[in-house]
Amino acid sequence: MDRPQLVSTELRIDLANLQQLNRYFGSYRLIRHFLRRWFLPGSSVTAIDLCTGFGDIPRFVIDWCRGNGVSAQITAIDFQPATLALAMEHSRSYPEITFTVFDALKFAPERPVDFVFCSLALHHFGDDAAIRLLQHIRFMARRGILVADLERTDFGILGIYLLTSCAYREPMTRFDARLSIRRAFSFSEMHQIASLAGWERFGHRRFFISRQAIWLES
Repeated sequence: MDRPQLVSTELRIDLANLQQLNRYFGSYRLIRHFLRRWFLPGSSVTAIDLCTGFGDIPRFVIDWCRGNGVSAQITAIDFQPATLALAMEHSRSYPEITFTVFDALKFAPERPVDFVFCSLALHHFGDDAAIRLLQHIRFMARRGILVADLERTDFGILGIYLLTSCAYREPMTRFDARLSIRRAFSFSEMHQIASLAGWERFGHRRFFISRQAIWLES
């Protein structure tokens, strides 16, 4: 998925598979934990979703906000035009989301927003680029920053290989999933990356299944 490409049936299937994996294997559960913590009923919030991919995370956030009396506006950023085109196609009933093609390392909002989310993307960056990304987003948000990703463990690697051998067997999904878990940071590596980026007093914990997150909050 990192390579430039046109909209294709293969890409559509892969993105739909990734949305299912997010729904059933912990990503939405992780995000919900912080929505309950940060988004108060009756409040109005602005957010950025970096490396948004298929846009299913901002759609999940808006669905949660609609059901909990929160008014939200989200700017969703991704550098892949084809992926973003499919995200927009599936988000026609979500006027609260604005999609923009941009490199996450270069994107700068006109003014700070309340929250910044970045989900399942950090492992796509090498160590130096991951540090630069975390440095870059430190001052984008007034209230909270959440960076969620996979945790590389032997159990996680085995689980992904079994899952993509038995269920999600499409070539692109199998390749991307297996590569992602191997490129993901271990728990200690994730902590070190955040520290090297200058994050202080940040939260860091494991989540279900083979997920981890680091966050800053005011």
